Amino acid sequence: MASKSNGGALDLPRFFSDLVRCETRVYNALNDRLRDRHGIVTSQFEALRFLRDRPGARVADVAAEFAIGIGASSKVVDRLERRGWVARRPNPADRRSSLLDLTDDGAQLAEEAEATFGEGLAELLGEVIGGEPGATVVRVMAELRAALERDQLGLPTG
Repeated sequence: MASKSNGGALDLPRFFSDLVRCETRVYNALNDRLRDRHGIVTSQFEALRFLRDRPGARVADVAAEFAIGIGASSKVVDRLERRGWVARRPNPADRRSSLLDLTDDGAQLAEEAEATFGEGLAELLGEVIGGEPGATVVRVMAELRAALERDQLGLPTG
């Protein structure tokens, strides 16, 4: 696909570099904020939010959502469970898996951290990704993610 930008060819390697470095910096800044205010990091918050919004999800559902391996997902859930934020219950449809639910403490933490997360995103991205250009970026990223997920690209092996 020969996309053009400002009359020239789109510099996809530069876009990739900018995309990855921006994601890393935003993620790390959110990590710092969430750790300071709530004692969790972004990956834990995202897992809590996912489980809050999808009660009864399985470890495999966490893995699929975040495009990480089952083992990594299980470790994330184990850590949340040890801290008393997630509870496992037997899956009546499949005895090999458990269903996951937030505990009351986990739900409260997710709610409190949601505000911190939203404030952090607004501070980090708000000025730069505001208005119509920002809406275009959000739309394009959603389309890219949907295409990657539709085609099952970038999934971990094993």
